[in-house]
Amino acid sequence: MQRKVGAVHAWGFDLAGACSGFVYGLVVATKLVESGAARRVLLCGADRMSSVVDPEDRATAVLFGDGAGTVLVEPVEDESVGILDHVCHMDGEGEASLYIPAGGSVEPASADSVAKRLHFVAQDGPAVFKAAVVGMAEVTEEILKRNEVTVTDLAWLVPHQANGRIIEAVARRLGLGLDRVIINLDRYGNTVGATIPIALSEGHAQGRFTHGDRLVLSAFGAGFTAGSVYLRWAIA
Repeated sequence: MQRKVGAVHAWGFDLAGACSGFVYGLVVATKLVESGAARRVLLCGADRMSSVVDPEDRATAVLFGDGAGTVLVEPVEDESVGILDHVCHMDGEGEASLYIPAGGSVEPASADSVAKRLHFVAQDGPAVFKAAVVGMAEVTEEILKRNEVTVTDLAWLVPHQANGRIIEAVARRLGLGLDRVIINLDRYGNTVGATIPIALSEGHAQGRFTHGDRLVLSAFGAGFTAGSVYLRWAIA
């Protein structure tokens, strides 16, 4: 990516956080800018789930998509807008509920693991649904409370596009109408680390966000991982 965009003076690295990866990456990018270690950070959330989804498994094949979205993180003169706070959680007890059984250091790839189709995503649907709803709602509630922002004050929730039922359940738990939730799942599916930047790009292009709007980005992923970012829209 660095070569293709011509960022010859940039350095970079990969960060894996499953479906929470973009939120985790945004926190890291923000801290790099705040600390002065970087003037600008180009953060790309991208996943190609078609390579790890079993087309014969209807429980997962219909959920995921391929996608990428990029944001530029840089300082703002008005400190009342931009990225203001974050919350990140992790619970390793959820490991077996959503994972790829083989191909890593625990079970390296072999002819046997390929024959047994162990290189595809496996998940416990009910367990993931419950944990995702609770996890995304909790990190959203926590960040709102910490910043003394009410749900009424919130202009938009930009959630990870896990599936429609999860997004609807999170909104109900928060007491937030779907008219203030960015949803594009119907067009792209769950693109993992790309869902939130794609939603931000589309929301901006559609003129949904205005300067100073309060937004919360909220995500939940394998691990289990969860995170939220509170920001006020800085683009005029």
